[in-house]
Amino acid sequence: MFTGIVEEVGTVAAVDRRDDGVMVTIACEDVLGDAAVGASIAVSGVCLTVTALLDRGFTADLAASTLAVTTLGDVMPGRRVNLERPLAADGRFGGHLVQGHVDGVGTVTDVRDEDGTLFVRVGVDPEITTFLVPKGSVTLDGVSLTIADLDPSGPEVALIPHTRDVTTLGDVREGDRVNVEVDVIAKYVARHVQPYVEYVPEPGGGEG
Repeated sequence: MFTGIVEEVGTVAAVDRRDDGVMVTIACEDVLGDAAVGASIAVSGVCLTVTALLDRGFTADLAASTLAVTTLGDVMPGRRVNLERPLAADGRFGGHLVQGHVDGVGTVTDVRDEDGTLFVRVGVDPEITTFLVPKGSVTLDGVSLTIADLDPSGPEVALIPHTRDVTTLGDVREGDRVNVEVDVIAKYVARHVQPYVEYVPEPGGGEG
C-alpha cells in the first residue's frame, strides 16, 4: 500500500523489450535505502516488483497486461518517473490509500498557471469519472491529489509549487497521458451497492 507522496523522481535508464513484456532499469538513489529484491516500488503510480538492485537503481519487469493499461507501455530511456516505497506500518499517512493498481489512462486536456499554482484538467473515461467526487482524492502518475473541480470529462487538480518541484507533474502539457487510480474506498462502496442499483460500472485496469 502506498500514499501517493512521491519520495524521489527517477529516470528510466534502459528499456529491454521482450516477447513477453519489458524489463526497465530505473536510475535513482533515495528509494533504495531499504529496498530488496522482491520488494515493491510504485513507478509513476504503477506498483512494480524489484527484480535486481544496482548501485544507483533497480530493474523491474513489466508484463504485457501492465503495458496495455498504463502509460509505461510507451516508456523510453530518459523519461522521468515518480517513485515511492510502500508505507511502513509505523509511517505517517500523508496522502490517501493508493494501491498502485492503475484504473485507466487519462489525457491532459487543459493546463493553466495562476500565480504559481498549476491547474490541470484530465480527460478520463466515464466509468472512471463515476468514482470521483469534488474535494475527493485521485492519484495521477502516483501523486495523491485533491480534486479541485469535476465535470463529465474528468477531474481538475491544482498543483502547488512544491508538488510541481518534487514530481514529474510540474512538466505536464496538454496531450500528455497520465496513469489514473481512483480512491479504493469508492471502489469498495460501489461493489457493495452494485446489487441494489441498476448499474455501477467497474473501473478499468489490470495488474498495472
